[in-house]
Amino acid sequence: FNRDEDYVVMDGQVKIVDEQTGRIMEGRRWSDGLHQAVEAKEHVRVEAATQTFATITLQNYFRMYHKLAGMTGTAITEAGEFWNIYKLDVVEIPTNKAIARNDMNDRVYRTQREKYNAVIDEIELMRTSGRPCLVGTTSVDISELLSRLLKVRKISDHQVLNAKLHQKEADIVARAGQSSPGKVYVATDGRAFCDKATAQMWQKRACGEGEVHEEERMLGAVTIATNMAGRGTDIKLSEAVRQAGGLAIIGTERHESRRVDRQLRGRAGRQGDVGSSVFFLSLEDKLMRLFASERIATVMNKLGFKEGEMLESKMISNSVERAQKKVEENNFGMRKHLLEYDDVMNQQRTIIYEKRRHALMGERIGMDIANMIWDRCVEFIEKYDYEDCKERFIEIFAMECPFSAKEHHDARRGNTRIADLEERTFQTAMETFHRRINAIATTAYPVIKQLAENPQYDKISIPISDGKFVYNMNFLLREAAESQCKNIIKEFEKMTLLRNIDDAWKENLRLLDELKHSVRNVGYEQKDPLVVYKIESVKLFDQMVNTINDQVVATLMRARIPVKAEE
Repeated sequence: FNRDEDYVVMDGQVKIVDEQTGRIMEGRRWSDGLHQAVEAKEHVRVEAATQTFATITLQNYFRMYHKLAGMTGTAITEAGEFWNIYKLDVVEIPTNKAIARNDMNDRVYRTQREKYNAVIDEIELMRTSGRPCLVGTTSVDISELLSRLLKVRKISDHQVLNAKLHQKEADIVARAGQSSPGKVYVATDGRAFCDKATAQMWQKRACGEGEVHEEERMLGAVTIATNMAGRGTDIKLSEAVRQAGGLAIIGTERHESRRVDRQLRGRAGRQGDVGSSVFFLSLEDKLMRLFASERIATVMNKLGFKEGEMLESKMISNSVERAQKKVEENNFGMRKHLLEYDDVMNQQRTIIYEKRRHALMGERIGMDIANMIWDRCVEFIEKYDYEDCKERFIEIFAMECPFSAKEHHDARRGNTRIADLEERTFQTAMETFHRRINAIATTAYPVIKQLAENPQYDKISIPISDGKFVYNMNFLLREAAESQCKNIIKEFEKMTLLRNIDDAWKENLRLLDELKHSVRNVGYEQKDPLVVYKIESVKLFDQMVNTINDQVVATLMRARIPVKAEE
């Protein structure tokens, strides 16, 4: 991870930069200790590790809506993905006014140094001819490099818009299409420069003997921006800028996604405005290295290209677009693969969140607890031998096994109906549960009633223990007295369910994450990792449900208000 590309350091914190938009992702942290590693690398305070409480992919989040629609200027390149994931068609709407923007072919240079020098020359040419420039960069680092190069050329009044300055985004972009009066130095061939020394150097090299002269001109604004490039803010042009040729878009590198490049081009040519766009590339760029950059370098050598000379061809631009398309397809494949894994988790998520919603609303808590007790009774009888069964009843239900070894043996061997034994055991367990849970209200009510008669108290804290932990539950005194402490029981049941569901789901998310990483290796066994993931995740889910049922039943069966014994 590179500083000022993947993340920035601000206010003593490491903040992630969104790869697509260039904006800071506030509140987001990398997992599995990666964020802590970057913090240690940057010598800032290492924050505590985080644990995932809830997770969902954007695709499954959007699928939760009954109706889906959207509007964007660059959806056509992703039409296949919209149909595959959401079954949404993409319809292209014609522009309100014909586009007058001139989209030029890419200009390819041998090295990045030559490319950036050419970008600075192009900015100066546009600026001195009265045309404002919006320069698109792929990272914070490159935007700051260009800013330093512009200052060397005495173009110090430019604006830099990146993740470190995103608060000023709308204000900076709104002024990006303006021009203002300024001083330039013109050589005898008419080429103008903002720096006198550069103008004299050009005069000597390109025109021979002669003096440069000073001139007052309207100079275009220069804005350097990362991929965010002020989307959503109109860049309005002054009349002088329109006459000079409109806004000039200069891209310093092609992005992996065609959409981002089109968004940058789309800053110019608003509502039929004039303008132009061009991308500067080098054979050292990340995307150019993906396709035959060595072959192009060989061609440039054979044709005798000198330093600083460029290659401009429609064929090159088309080749770059094909490389982008391949990268997009690869990225889509990765997203689709991730979604297939999340679909497995989504089924579990739906079930757990429904359980959680029932507990939160409190409408069917009694039914859910009865189902848990039934589930435990059936599993103990069918899964364990009599000795283990006795242990489990004491461990979970805190009660003696309600049947004999002979009854268990006969039911397991089919001599008697096992369903009858399960039903009888369940009824006994439910009676024990109701007796113990109602004892809480019986213990608390005399004290609550006495305190309710004294108007100086509003709230009361009631300690409830399961033998391991003490839970302090806060209640309104009047409500507790009116319900004869029945609301205390309901709130405790609700708290027990929510706490155990949340803890088990957190642990399950961690285990699923570990499983996702480990199943990659089953490819060596000629097995499909996704199929193995589905099978193993079902086992983890069953294990989680059993854990929730065990913990909830064990807590509720042992619940009591600790009372000091009489001396």
